[in-house]
Amino acid sequence: MTRVEVLVGDDRRVTEVAPGESWLAAARRTTPGPHDPVAVDLSGEVKRFAVDPDLVVAVRPMTYGDLPDVVAWRAAPHVLRWWDADLPDLEAATAKYGSRIDGASRTSMWVWEVNGRSVGFAQDYRIRDYPDHALLVPDPDATGVDYLIGRAEWVGRGVGTRCLWAWVLHLRARRVDATAAFAAPDHRNRASLRALAKVGFVEGLWFDEPQADGSVDTVVGCTLDLATVIGDVAPCHNSVAGSF
Repeated sequence: MTRVEVLVGDDRRVTEVAPGESWLAAARRTTPGPHDPVAVDLSGEVKRFAVDPDLVVAVRPMTYGDLPDVVAWRAAPHVLRWWDADLPDLEAATAKYGSRIDGASRTSMWVWEVNGRSVGFAQDYRIRDYPDHALLVPDPDATGVDYLIGRAEWVGRGVGTRCLWAWVLHLRARRVDATAAFAAPDHRNRASLRALAKVGFVEGLWFDEPQADGSVDTVVGCTLDLATVIGDVAPCHNSVAGSF
């Protein structure tokens, strides 16, 4: 039987996941108050959540007004380690992301806000809509996600885990038919792999992913089962993953 722990201030609440119950539903059952439990570390045998009303993460659609931030984020040294340097200015950003912002693309763009400050973004898509990618992954019906924390001062503080958790809730709210989420970070990007594990992604096959410059990166396929982790419960009962 899977055990869930929720830290509420100095109070640690423990329960077991009932048959057919998701980890989040079990966590919520122990914390009926106004603040939603958020994932802290779901990678171990005990699934750990916490209630932290002082750190509010919101997910909202990207707008053209975000593109100067996006250009700066994509140019940050910690981002350039893992993302191509193909976004030199606002014109390039508009050309790359404009159709996605307008809703004319199969990829959707989202900005993460932490306590009201924009800190990074996620882009997601149905993997089946991109046949070249669908051939590489175990579940073409999954929703793929790429992401970054652009503000260097927020890196290494657990914010990436919180942002990913907010995105997972956001996905569950707007795509009720979605069954799985999928990410494929570089195999050397241990920080990203750890953040994914903490919100319930499980590492799977390693595979080579072709890049725009003709090179190949070895990535790790990571899958999150939405029924197991989130379930059919309402996405959230506070503002942690707001701005749907």
